[in-house]
Amino acid sequence: MDPNKTFDALLVLQYQSGDKKALGLLVKRYHGKLCRHSYWYTHDLDVAKDIVQDSWSIIIAKLTGIRDPNAFGSWAMRIVTRKSLDFLNRNKNDRERLKGYRNTRYDADMDEDKESDLIQLEKAIKLLPNDQQVVLRLFYTEEYSLKEIGTILEISTGTVKSRLFHAREKLKTILKK
Repeated sequence: MDPNKTFDALLVLQYQSGDKKALGLLVKRYHGKLCRHSYWYTHDLDVAKDIVQDSWSIIIAKLTGIRDPNAFGSWAMRIVTRKSLDFLNRNKNDRERLKGYRNTRYDADMDEDKESDLIQLEKAIKLLPNDQQVVLRLFYTEEYSLKEIGTILEISTGTVKSRLFHAREKLKTILKK
């Protein structure tokens, strides 16, 4: 078992027993990670921070009833994911306008001959369907297991594996061009 998950579970159990300092430690350990996760969806730091703040109120309210303290990280991440997706669905029109602006600015500032491999990879990933982008990010950047990703996204482990496989295959095809 992962020592970080064990420590998180211990903090959850301490909080459930009435130790308020344990909550402070959980917030300290996860706040930045949750903000980065929300930012990945929203591309707006202020919005991401607001979403995470709202998520913390839900997490705190439901923390005493969490069934599996070892799953705190993926449980909290799932709450932030849902809140971020809710925000995106509510603000779809604004997001489309901003996306067009960002792409225009990005293309104008970038010299195609000097692109690094990392930028090419980033562009290739953006061409993938959103569900594949999310799985890639959670697996490679956040280093979640397939099972944890399934829990976060509320899909089966088989679906996670399939999305990861298809994302890799599409990336290979895109990058060969």
